[in-house]
Amino acid sequence: MAEPRDEKLTIAEVIKEIRVPRSTFYRWRQLRKGPKSMKLPNGEVRIRRSELDRWWASREEVA
Repeated sequence: MAEPRDEKLTIAEVIKEIRVPRSTFYRWRQLRKGPKSMKLPNGEVRIRRSELDRWWASREEVA
């Protein structure tokens, strides 16, 4: 059986889920402290669900 495709989330979806202001998310991206993201050919940014989950798990270890 094939694995489900890794969902690609928008920044709006991510900040809603992690409950931070958009400015905080962009600051984290700039400092490379947020979840890894990808830039699509049209310039939009997406974050893979698996990467967001990995990032969440790493935050638990830090706390």
